[in-house]
Amino acid sequence: MLRLLPPLLARLARAQPRAPVRRLRRGGGPAVAGGGEEEERFVFLEYEPDPAEAAAAPRREREREREQEQEPRREREPRREREPARQRRLRGTAAGIPGVPDPSVPLSGVSCSGCGAELQCADGGAPGFMPAEKYRSLLSEGAAGLRGAVCQRCWALAHYGRALRLQLPPDEHRRVVSEALRRPPRHGRGPLLLYVLDVLELPDPVLPQVPALLGPGVPASGVLVVGNKVDLLPADAPGHLGRLRKRVAEACARAGLAGAALVDIRLVSAKTGFGMEGLVSRLHRSWKCAGDVYLLGATNSGKSTLFNTLLRSDYCKSRAPDIVDRATVSPWPGTTLNLLKFPIINPTCDRIFRRQERLKEEATKTEDELSSEEKKYLNHLKKQGYLVGRVGRTFQQQKASPVVEFDPDMLSYSMDEDPKHSPKKREKREEFTHNEVKDARWCFDTPGIVKEDCVLNLLTEKEVKLVLPTVAIVPRTFILKPGTTLFLAALGRIDYLQGEKSAWFSVVASNLLPVHITTLSNADAIYEKHAGRELLKVPMGGEERMKEFPPLVPQDITLKGIGTTEAVADIKLSSAGWVAVTAHAEEELLLRAYTPKGTALVVREPPLLPYISSIRGSRIAGTAAYRTKKPPSLVENLKTTGSR
Repeated sequence: MLRLLPPLLARLARAQPRAPVRRLRRGGGPAVAGGGEEEERFVFLEYEPDPAEAAAAPRREREREREQEQEPRREREPRREREPARQRRLRGTAAGIPGVPDPSVPLSGVSCSGCGAELQCADGGAPGFMPAEKYRSLLSEGAAGLRGAVCQRCWALAHYGRALRLQLPPDEHRRVVSEALRRPPRHGRGPLLLYVLDVLELPDPVLPQVPALLGPGVPASGVLVVGNKVDLLPADAPGHLGRLRKRVAEACARAGLAGAALVDIRLVSAKTGFGMEGLVSRLHRSWKCAGDVYLLGATNSGKSTLFNTLLRSDYCKSRAPDIVDRATVSPWPGTTLNLLKFPIINPTCDRIFRRQERLKEEATKTEDELSSEEKKYLNHLKKQGYLVGRVGRTFQQQKASPVVEFDPDMLSYSMDEDPKHSPKKREKREEFTHNEVKDARWCFDTPGIVKEDCVLNLLTEKEVKLVLPTVAIVPRTFILKPGTTLFLAALGRIDYLQGEKSAWFSVVASNLLPVHITTLSNADAIYEKHAGRELLKVPMGGEERMKEFPPLVPQDITLKGIGTTEAVADIKLSSAGWVAVTAHAEEELLLRAYTPKGTALVVREPPLLPYISSIRGSRIAGTAAYRTKKPPSLVENLKTTGSR
């Protein structure tokens, strides 16, 4: 007992919460970067976390450092050749070990409930692979045993957050989508297409391909564009959602979607629920139950998250959430491999009336009137995004009370024999009846269309998780003079070459990506020395990783300022984020922007958030940076306390 006491006390001491420490790492120099000093500065600012986040931050940092020390080569090696121990556990490497394939077993004809691929155990590198031992075990119960099961890839994504590489042709996702859209129309009417657009990716690179997908052989009845992930962007000024919707409408017009082909444009957050009740009401009013609905969009646009949210809303049949499994959601591009679906509810007059009554009742509530569980979930969503909504259900199937079954004979046994234990029965999975689905209209989730010229295609799993923002983005603003360089990790670079006055550069990217400010004369040396290392963070893996990573390619940009309060343009560094440039009126700037070779660099005019530079705190003395500021979250369809 005494020997256990010191380690226990040490563990308790480490568990004590520490006060948050804010560090600003920088070299010496004048107040504005680019003033002639050769010494670089590093500025990585984040919003002030709440006490719980601050207490957990040192522990997470120690875990990251320990993992990097123990696995220094993991991010440098191709994913299929790395971590043989993990692959033996997940995929299997020899006969008799769980996870090995068995080419003699035929395909199942049953789809994975997470990604839609056909379940099989013949090829470990093909979609739908399941370890042969598990596959045979489920198949022994017939096809019903495989229903609801997930493939090994979905299992690894859900439980380990790791994506197993698949041997898929580049155009496989597009082929699946194209074949699905060319099916003969059911119920005498073509499907409605819900195109899911990531507003952070405007101009969407896949949107111009939609008219080609809707060729002469596609009997579609129209396209409803859903601008997703609006919760990640702060409100730079009143009316920012109206401006965002206008930018989406302009992108649709450039892509050839206008007039009768464009049904509507809705701005939502599939993750936090903002705008989702309005989207369901719009579908009930305009589309009703006229035909099937297909979710289309690029990879990582949030289609599967939207599918899951609609599955838990008034848009699906009341029993569907208990029967249909949720789609696998992951930041890794191309998670959905085939079609997933749920049946759409028929919005009769009675159902619409009951739904409207529920929405009216919920709109009169304040946050104080919510249950403790609802408050807890709402606070969680507020930390995730700036815009939050509550998605409820009006039509729910009443579940029968569970019946306890037992065999009285199993409770009786003689003194000279051991008690017998009845084998555990597999829980019977609910299924739709024939009458429920014989005339049903379905909502389909389709594989994401792969974005070409995207920096995410060059990154590893860990790097993708750092680059893709999953919580509210906190803008970081810097004031720079000519002769200054801004790095966004090692994925993007902007040189301020010529100009008469200082200009403001506001970075809108994942809070986990570092921003580095240095002089133009030092920029090349900084990149050579720190790319692949902790200072620039992404890519990860040191010199060996950078040998295979494409070099940065420059593009010259000329801008003319329109005022110190409004940005003139966004410089979009592929999918890594963008930098909004604000300059004095009529001031001409010559910039040079860099992105990795083979990725797209876009100058977005007008900018997405023109007043983004106003979301900042006071200037940090001796640096080019301003303190960051995180605006409060807004909850949709909920009264504020004291508003009655």
